[in-house]
Amino acid sequence: MKVAIIVLGVLLLIVIVLGAWIAGIYNTLVSLRNRFKNAFAQIDVQLKRRYDLIPNLVEVAKGYMKHESSTLEAVIKARNIALAASQSAAANPADASAMKGLVSAESGLTGALSRLMVVSEQYPDLKANQNMMQLTEELTSTENKISFARQAYNDSVMTYNTTREVFPNVIFAGMFGFTAAELFKIDDPTERNAPKVSFT
Repeated sequence: MKVAIIVLGVLLLIVIVLGAWIAGIYNTLVSLRNRFKNAFAQIDVQLKRRYDLIPNLVEVAKGYMKHESSTLEAVIKARNIALAASQSAAANPADASAMKGLVSAESGLTGALSRLMVVSEQYPDLKANQNMMQLTEELTSTENKISFARQAYNDSVMTYNTTREVFPNVIFAGMFGFTAAELFKIDDPTERNAPKVSFT
């Protein structure tokens, strides 16, 4: 009888230790997932600021660039697509397809902004406009903040994905529904640089 109680006690202890170990894995994954979601929220704040600046930039440019309406319309269209993609990604940063859609939309917006800046170089009065200079300075500052926020997000995603993929965590991550998170990276090497927005 004593042996049966000892064996039962040892088995109970093993179950408790195993349960605590699995709970620790689960809690670590939850913490890391919340960390990368918070990091994405920081990107989202800067993207919204950028999306708010773009219509003002286009409005100022309209007065000077009357023959460039297609360029201005392309910027606004790209901005609207990026805004919608950002809202979709913000709803669930763990959704890989939403993040891929955001990266694609951001690439399109960066290209449209770059074209706007190249075309605007042909208008000296626009370059000298105080509102335009202030908006481009704010946009440049925002682009820098986006870059820093994106780096922090990617670092958080890397930590989460690594923790999720190591053994034995990978077994429990799949059981508990912890899917891989998508990095916020730009695939086209020509789009890796932020649009140049200097009018000086």
